[in-house]
Amino acid sequence: MSYTRELKKALKDTGSTYWFLLKIMIPISIIVKVLDYYGLIETIGQALNPAMGVVGLPGEFGLVVATAMLVNIYGAAIVLFTLSLTYTYTVAEVSILACMMLIAHTLPIEARIAQKAGVRLWFTLSFRIILAFVFGFILHIIFSTFHLFQGKNVMIWQPGYTDPTLFEWAISQVGYYFMIFLIILSLTIFLRILKNTGALERINNFLKPGMRFLGMSKNAAIIPIIGNTLGLAYGGGVIVKEAKNKSISKKDIFLSLSFLGLSHSLIEDTLLTLAIGASIFAIFFGRIAFTIIVIVILAKIVNMLSKKTFEKYLMNN
Repeated sequence: MSYTRELKKALKDTGSTYWFLLKIMIPISIIVKVLDYYGLIETIGQALNPAMGVVGLPGEFGLVVATAMLVNIYGAAIVLFTLSLTYTYTVAEVSILACMMLIAHTLPIEARIAQKAGVRLWFTLSFRIILAFVFGFILHIIFSTFHLFQGKNVMIWQPGYTDPTLFEWAISQVGYYFMIFLIILSLTIFLRILKNTGALERINNFLKPGMRFLGMSKNAAIIPIIGNTLGLAYGGGVIVKEAKNKSISKKDIFLSLSFLGLSHSLIEDTLLTLAIGASIFAIFFGRIAFTIIVIVILAKIVNMLSKKTFEKYLMNN
């Protein structure tokens, strides 16, 4: 095996993957920034205010949820920090909010990535938004019934600035895109090493029982692995490339990306929501349990559908 040849292949794959992601992320980031500049995200947040009562949250959390859905969890955390300077919240309220944000965030970019991998855009958006509220409602019932996490919430994370200028935003975006390039390069090299050494096949075989329980084959294991470690945005390009691999069926693509829609970036996002005061039992253990239950049910539903119906309504050509 020529290390120079492998490195050239890795750089070529990284370049194509990175360019694919930039074509999605840059236009969407600019559009979202324009929406934010003209106050449209706040308008959407106000429209969500009444829905917050369904999950036991104060109305002003609508803006936090809208920011998470359209921007990202960091932006939503900044909004929450600003609100916490005026209002007092319980750990239960912040935990419910955090779980909803973990499921439904950065939707314009992540839903587009899932679409490129083969899943219908309408399904990804409705699936993540609806189930974010379903999970929030379940947690609200559990917390209120058993009087859990009713103490005052304390945020240990504080933003460097809450209202960045256009220049500061542009600089942060450049740094963000550069970091994505480094992550994709590292991941591409790592995957090539796993494939060339046979380690990936051993990992797939090890995860085979768990994947079968979720209704997927072992060949789809790499998609949840990438998504749960790096997230959909960081690993999106590589996820799309792996999803288009002929060894992965359309059903595996659909179920694995649905899995990631509910549970991804388990390290970074979990630590951030933990830092804003959410309970680890809800944001980590609760979210994983909820994801497994939903995917098992979804797999059974998919198996009941004809191939024609499944591909027509849930998958892109």
